[in-house]
Amino acid sequence: MTTAFAAAPTAVRSSQSVTPASENPARPVDTFGAGPRPSRRALWTGRTLSGIATLFLVFDAAMKVLQVPAAVQGTTELGYPASVLFGLGVVQLVCTALYVVPRTAVLGAVLWTGYLGGAIATHVRVGDPLFTHVLFPIYVALLLWGGLYLRNLRLRALFPLSER
Repeated sequence: MTTAFAAAPTAVRSSQSVTPASENPARPVDTFGAGPRPSRRALWTGRTLSGIATLFLVFDAAMKVLQVPAAVQGTTELGYPASVLFGLGVVQLVCTALYVVPRTAVLGAVLWTGYLGGAIATHVRVGDPLFTHVLFPIYVALLLWGGLYLRNLRLRALFPLSER
């Protein structure tokens, strides 16, 4: 009986043996087998930073979805109608869900960056104080990206902070 798959011819290999990262215990791979993992300290620091940002953003989204009076008041004071509150909360929940899933975390961070940029523009437009209101979305973005940067070696390779 013949099979549909024939054995591929063997390529000539060099004298050096290459051990895949998944078989080399000195180089643990990430959960998707895409390469080495960050150090334990970097991984947990990144998870902590990401966790703080995620908890804050889920809390903010829940307040919007549930139409908590403080959220309604804050939104109307910024010049938006209360009717946009639910939609903003849903967008926040979707962005957060994308951020917490490792395979889509970078997409979630990019979407959050856009959302937070809009928040900065809103606070600038209404003349809010710089350090407490205008820059607050930047603080949140630093937590999001900082946590992701520490957890993801591919992101570190894409944006190295120093030359080695």
